[in-house]
Amino acid sequence: MGDLVRSLLVIIVPLLLISAFFTRNLGDHPVKEVDWRPVLTLARSQAPYPVVAPVNLPPGWRPVQATWVRTGEPYLNGEASPRNLWKLGFLTSDDVFVGLIQGDLKPDDLVRDETREGTGDGQSVLGGQTWERLESPDGRTHSLVESTPEVTTIVTADLPYEALDTYAGILSSTD
Repeated sequence: MGDLVRSLLVIIVPLLLISAFFTRNLGDHPVKEVDWRPVLTLARSQAPYPVVAPVNLPPGWRPVQATWVRTGEPYLNGEASPRNLWKLGFLTSDDVFVGLIQGDLKPDDLVRDETREGTGDGQSVLGGQTWERLESPDGRTHSLVESTPEVTTIVTADLPYEALDTYAGILSSTD
């Protein structure tokens, strides 16, 4: 009986230690918020199209992404950006990422990439503007897309269209 107990301890104790090591709480990793307003100011001064941003954000929303890159400047993986690109991202109070993307060239590629290859799912009419609704193949991500000859604007999130409509409704090209 003593040998059986020792054998079990030799097996169970290391398993418990390994399990404790890999499942311990490493603590929360706080989200790094960014100061998006200077990037917005730069984008508005350089963009060949009206750059939009939200006004009167809902309480608890945190800015986590602000990117402005001009055509030809290094962007992802150091490759030249194919367009003038404005990206702004927030985490909602429920920690859902909401993205705003604007670009002026190669709109089909931009829409495909930013909507996770979304397909048509109706329309939203906001402030007299018609936005195309797109849904990702897995049904999780919804996007609104407004295209004009000068710029394509995309709002995307893992939220219902009504939430995206509300967010798109607070976008403005002026402060």
